[in-house]
Amino acid sequence: MRLDELPLRRRAMISAIDWDGIGPAEAKRLREFGFDEGVAVENLHTGPIGGDPIACRVGRMTIALRRRVALAISVVEATA
Repeated sequence: MRLDELPLRRRAMISAIDWDGIGPAEAKRLREFGFDEGVAVENLHTGPIGGDPIACRVGRMTIALRRRVALAISVVEATA
């Protein structure tokens, strides 16, 4: 599933990121924040209008992403 489809407050692991679909500046920013395959992520909040932006937790940071960026991030829900 994609990050934008992950239910709120559910943990998942990033399984793939379409770096080419994001754009170089945004990809660089995400890498600096620790986004990569195998990293744990949690969807915390979605915006009220069209679900944009999406707030997610990566490590101890909370990051706001545009929905179009979240579409490029594939995740697999973590098992309990």
